[in-house]
Amino acid sequence: MEPICSPTQQKKFVIVDDHPLILGGTFNILKQYYPEAELLTANTAEEFLDKVRIIAPDLVVIDLSIPEKKGMTAQVETGIKLVQHLMKDYPLLNLMIQSSYVKALTRIKHEIESHQGGLTLADKGLSTQDILTRMNWSLQGLTHTKDLKNKLEIKSEWLEVLSLAFEQGLTDKMIAKQMNVAERTVRHYWTKIQDVLDIYPEDSKKEGKNLRVQTEIRAREEGLID
Repeated sequence: MEPICSPTQQKKFVIVDDHPLILGGTFNILKQYYPEAELLTANTAEEFLDKVRIIAPDLVVIDLSIPEKKGMTAQVETGIKLVQHLMKDYPLLNLMIQSSYVKALTRIKHEIESHQGGLTLADKGLSTQDILTRMNWSLQGLTHTKDLKNKLEIKSEWLEVLSLAFEQGLTDKMIAKQMNVAERTVRHYWTKIQDVLDIYPEDSKKEGKNLRVQTEIRAREEGLID
């Protein structure tokens, strides 16, 4: 399921964002510079997938914080899962991820690096010219992920521990049960997570700071949890 496009075809774009002002602004940018293009918009992941299967777009501009379905709350995890789905099923699709949460893509950095289509990142605070430039780069099949400066090597089970602890509020005992591992394994995961985040017991003790609190703060700063 790969998008098919040739230079002679009319360009097709899909914009996915549940914020009316951002959606309208992005739509106007594309309309101004690509007046002949077919432009479609979507407010939810479900609505977008219905459209992308039909029109095979040349470029998708997608926010990360979006609702899965109409009436549901916008979540960064929804956008990340949507990006993963697109990269898997449409490996040549050109993507521009326009979001205030681009650091969250650290969680799927390896998948992003393997994507064959154009893929650029654009913080919503960028100027119109910068956003347009990154759109054009993606259309050319280029990759621009400079905003993902994070060089952390994070395993999926470590991300699960962070999510269960800081997003669901589970104790280590409950995390172990949820993950079907021994509690000592969870404690081992914590040491690995803290090592990667450069958080160590001796430093926290000297500074009088709680180790878990420091871990949560750093994990959020690095985009590992919302």
